[in-house]
Amino acid sequence: MLELYQFELSHYSEKVRLILDYKGLQYRKIEVTPGVGQLEVYRLSGQRQLPVLKDGNIVIADSTAIAQYLDQQYPDRPLYPSDAKERALTTILEEWADESIGQKSRKVLFSGLSQDQRFRSALLPAATPDFLKNLVEAVPSDILKTLGIGLGATPEAVSSATDSIKQSLEALCTILKEVPYLLGNTPTVADFAVAGLSILLKFPTGPYLDLPETLRGKGVAGIADNPDYEIFFNWRDRLYAEYRQPLIPTTTSSSSSRPTSIQID
Repeated sequence: MLELYQFELSHYSEKVRLILDYKGLQYRKIEVTPGVGQLEVYRLSGQRQLPVLKDGNIVIADSTAIAQYLDQQYPDRPLYPSDAKERALTTILEEWADESIGQKSRKVLFSGLSQDQRFRSALLPAATPDFLKNLVEAVPSDILKTLGIGLGATPEAVSSATDSIKQSLEALCTILKEVPYLLGNTPTVADFAVAGLSILLKFPTGPYLDLPETLRGKGVAGIADNPDYEIFFNWRDRLYAEYRQPLIPTTTSSSSSRPTSIQID
């Protein structure tokens, strides 16, 4: 069975999960503990970034490389159009989503976390003790903003990323007024990249991610609740309803099961 080494709330991992579900492939999710768990990822792939897909003895890192591999090895429900021009447009849109929505939404989310105490504690694992959740909520916003500066999320960078994300959402809404998918009547890897990479702006409304129910359909204030972007998020909800497999509690390993914690040798 395919194995996906992932972070559950990683938007790049979500891009791959959408693709796997669209193709109807069974896979086991292996949740990687940041830091220690990434040593195992390095042993497998020679690098520490996620997601990483393991197919037998084959290991593929990077969400775009994974998409290309899956389309070659499992050609049913292709991700890339056969027409050369449409394929080129698909590739450009996917790369744009990776570099624009993927990178900038992290900074926008950090801004949302520093503004909303309950939002940041709700992102903690469900098993987190209440006293730790209370500590996280009690961290002053100024301290988080200072930490963000050290991580590149300066006020200027956050403001620029927010403006860029809003422009992108407006453009996507304009496109999606006329067509069911970004490039016409059939979904491509571009659709799954845009949809998956946008989860940090607003989490899906359905039971697709292993996170508290109170966070479903919630996101960054001013974006997730902005009626100007309703067309986009409604489109994403429809895409999820059509192709994403919901989480179902189970004792077996499947695409619908919750992630298994990584085991370090």
